[in-house]
Amino acid sequence: MGGGQAMTPDEQDLVMGLAFVPGVGRTRTLDEVLAHFGESDGGALALRLLRDAMERRDADDVEMALIVKAAAGAPAEEFLEPLTELFPAEWHREHEDIVSTLGKLRSPKTVPTLVLATHWVPEHLDWDENRALAVKAIWALGGIPGPEAWEALEGLRDAENEIIRENAVKQLARRGEL
Repeated sequence: MGGGQAMTPDEQDLVMGLAFVPGVGRTRTLDEVLAHFGESDGGALALRLLRDAMERRDADDVEMALIVKAAAGAPAEEFLEPLTELFPAEWHREHEDIVSTLGKLRSPKTVPTLVLATHWVPEHLDWDENRALAVKAIWALGGIPGPEAWEALEGLRDAENEIIRENAVKQLARRGEL
């Protein structure tokens, strides 16, 4: 795998074994996955898999890359640029995971992407009347220090959607800025 080729079904099964399943646990170790792909660093492997999947616009392999990232406990900072680039693409289904990862960074650099997540609903989430993606983004904004996040939250206080308004107000109050 690599060099522009999609993961095989066996490789996807191997990576899926890293995902925790309640009552089962994990069926594979990170060392097994690293050995298969000829890597020694899980973060480096996840980043390589992510960039490759983005280049090929392969939604399944994006998911696999994010599973490797999580299993490796790879620092989110290294993923800032590719994830902000990937977020607005309609061809994948990882928008909520991307917002969660960006939220962990607590970086003003993530504010534009998080604000986009409060307004835009990807087609695959169109059914969600509770606006979980927007709520995750608002809570992520609430955890980011500085004026950029505050301004974004202030701007959301007047949103048409009640869920967005209420969550923006909660985050401003939590920050002590209401």
